[in-house]
Amino acid sequence: MAEKIPSKDEIRYHKMLHNSEPDYSRPLLKIPENARERILSRLSFLYGEKTAREIMPELERIMKVYYAFKPPEMIENEKSFNPAERFTEEDVILITYGDLLRGEERSPLATLAKFCETYLEGTINTLHILPFFPYSSDRGFAITDFETVDPHLGSWEDIEELGTRYQLMFDGVINHVSSKSRWFQEFLNGNPFYHDFFITFKSPDELTSEQRKLIFRPRTSDILTKFLTINGPAYVWTTFSSDQIDLNYKNPRVLLRVLKILLMYVQKGADIIRLDAVTYLWAEPGTRCIHLRQTHEIVKLFRDILDVVAPYVALITETNVPHEENISYFGNGHDEAQMVYNFALPPLVLYTFYKEDATVLSQWAKTLQPPSNATAFFNFLDSHDGIGLMAVKNILPEDEIDLIIEIATERGGLVSYKTGEDGKEEPYEINITWFSALNQEGKDEDIAFQVRRFVASRVIALVLKGVPGIYLHSLIGTQNDIQAVLATKSKREINRTVIDHSAITKALEDPFSKISRINRELGRLITIRTKQRAFHPNGEQYILDLSPEVFSVLRISPEGDRHILSLISVTSRPTQLEIPLKLLGAKASRWYDIVGGMEWEADDETLYVSILPYDIFWLTPVTEVEKINAWPGRRRRSLP
Repeated sequence: MAEKIPSKDEIRYHKMLHNSEPDYSRPLLKIPENARERILSRLSFLYGEKTAREIMPELERIMKVYYAFKPPEMIENEKSFNPAERFTEEDVILITYGDLLRGEERSPLATLAKFCETYLEGTINTLHILPFFPYSSDRGFAITDFETVDPHLGSWEDIEELGTRYQLMFDGVINHVSSKSRWFQEFLNGNPFYHDFFITFKSPDELTSEQRKLIFRPRTSDILTKFLTINGPAYVWTTFSSDQIDLNYKNPRVLLRVLKILLMYVQKGADIIRLDAVTYLWAEPGTRCIHLRQTHEIVKLFRDILDVVAPYVALITETNVPHEENISYFGNGHDEAQMVYNFALPPLVLYTFYKEDATVLSQWAKTLQPPSNATAFFNFLDSHDGIGLMAVKNILPEDEIDLIIEIATERGGLVSYKTGEDGKEEPYEINITWFSALNQEGKDEDIAFQVRRFVASRVIALVLKGVPGIYLHSLIGTQNDIQAVLATKSKREINRTVIDHSAITKALEDPFSKISRINRELGRLITIRTKQRAFHPNGEQYILDLSPEVFSVLRISPEGDRHILSLISVTSRPTQLEIPLKLLGAKASRWYDIVGGMEWEADDETLYVSILPYDIFWLTPVTEVEKINAWPGRRRRSLP
């Protein structure tokens, strides 16, 4: 019998709740001396050695307080935690707002829990619930209180209940706060504690035109917003909007306050913390004010602290910037974020299906290599925002980016702009649902054919090396919500429709509805994926140039004993493939398609495969299928 490979539950941190009160009867946290010196070194870089030594005791106190909330069993389990198995083939992340589903449960979060339980069992194991805190604008990203669950969504009890069944990703919206937040109101009222919590000027002229030109802007609004305070007018740094006030990390008290909040999120059940807009964290007039070394040092500091007190918790950085800048947040593979958003993937997949040619996608995918087996790409195609364009600036020529924009706008998409280096507006992201982006509304096409195209595009995120994520609206193929855009005057609302739970339930029960077709087929593919060791993020990946019309990826398990050749048609035309067996790394002449259930046999060391439009094949050697079916030790992790 084959040797049993331990399940994910046997090799990763077992999820359990923190204690409701700190327990000081047990020994306090002992920070390893090497970790303490590393933390002190980062603080010294940020604030100077004198200040670093002054604030170090408070930072240690915050860490010790958090640690006292951990039950002994949790601390014991962490001793066997393996960072290389933090992410596995079982991980699929659902991205959603807490209130995208409207139902009759006691709260929107409870409705979400019921939906996941009923329709997503065995598919997703991780929930990214977008900011669920009280807010004043930007659909949750202008937070008024970091420590409270928005009562319109539910309570901390709802979050913790979800956390017993799923891994959770929390948003750390730590670049800015709402202008309605208590912190900023205290600043306006002249409270001296909050005097340097924000980046302020007495006159807009203090930020010179030369300095303004250098600043990388994700928006077209002015970088400074005028507010009236008890001490007179103040011009405040606002990267995103006049309601989103940037925090001043040059003040160490800001860093300590944010650290305390992040550890509270861990205490409440966060397995992954998403550092929203983290690239703008440290502002320094006279620079581009993005990707500064200080910003990277803060992310590394958070990593150092979590490695000591909560090593199972991962950081993911959200940085919608050119690809080479984006992946810099991996650090050296061991000292910064464990996961980064693969921002180039969505526009490249869209481009691939618009051109019906996988050449560019394939060439780019060959370059994807996380720096260590403790890191992974987050492979997503759409989100609550839109399809970012910044990541492909150095991958696609400008006229090809314009082509993506042209076709997407023909399909009802909208374009959001930023201020470019020359001061002119330039496209920043496309606001559109993924189904509308792939399928022209009103076009004379069979719905089954449109669903095939849609699902084929989604599968690319499932087969690439990394952890796949899917936005809730893509599970049901939502189309553009222009009425929401007109009502709110916000382009991003095109992809944020609130869904009636009963209507979705009714549609899912109709096997011929678009929603049912998408959910059924995607759910089936995701379920198959989560059982294939070859899709482990640390397995090998080879992009094969078999045909421009087929995206071809060979995945191999970390142990080298499982192979899957993924073939995804990106065209409306049939394709014939001739695949030399020597390219596949497995000495097998018989291959079985675990998606379609058909066996293919090679002839003269060549595998001949006929592919219909938007077909999906996951081919594995028949001998490996037989081993898996005869092997009782391999099973999918069941969530408690």
